[in-house]
Amino acid sequence: MPPECQLFGTLGCHLCEVAEGVLMPFVEHGLLVELVDIAEREDWVERYGLRIPVLRRNDNGAELGWPFGPEEVVRFLG
Repeated sequence: MPPECQLFGTLGCHLCEVAEGVLMPFVEHGLLVELVDIAEREDWVERYGLRIPVLRRNDNGAELGWPFGPEEVVRFLG
């Protein structure tokens, strides 16, 4: 069972949309990804504002920053 994750991004972020596309095949195979808009909290803007999109594992807090492709996601989730 893959870990649950969060994808930190914001509306209008082209790279965030590309990252969602990279993650879609994983979601179709059971990965749970919560889309988190960093604009909702100032601390998220400070932490992720220059790095989005960022994929974060809920189980251990590990983060995978952009750019990433399917191979990096497989390693990150493994």
